[in-house]
Amino acid sequence: MKMKLPLVALATVLALTIAHAADPNWHTDLTAAQTQAAKEKKMVLLDFSSSDSCIACFKLRKDVFSQAAFLNYAKTNLVLVEVDFPLRKKVSPEQAQANAALAEKYQVDSYPTIVVLDSDGRKLGVLEDQPGEPQAFIALLEKLKK
Repeated sequence: MKMKLPLVALATVLALTIAHAADPNWHTDLTAAQTQAAKEKKMVLLDFSSSDSCIACFKLRKDVFSQAAFLNYAKTNLVLVEVDFPLRKKVSPEQAQANAALAEKYQVDSYPTIVVLDSDGRKLGVLEDQPGEPQAFIALLEKLKK
């Protein structure tokens, strides 16, 4: 019976990782995301994470990014960009290089780190300690917006 709980936990984490990566609302190309943000007058949220090894990243996806309140807010206010540094999952060399360049540009050295840009690409702020529920996270984003 003790083995079932870790297997269920692992399955849940993998499902969340796959769902986040496959979500069409999450971009991997910042240039395309910025073009969309400028057109739609939205902020850009860059999620620097390690999708297959970061417990805090899993928690952020589960507790905030997958919740209806955040998804509704994001739909009207954000263009979402995943900047992933997985340990086991393969990413293309081009994507790995682009992600490394973004991490260097925004001086990201831990995961998860959220960088928020305005619709013109100017950095509004960095969120390194994210709250564990969508309403508080949205409140932080709203502060950056002003």
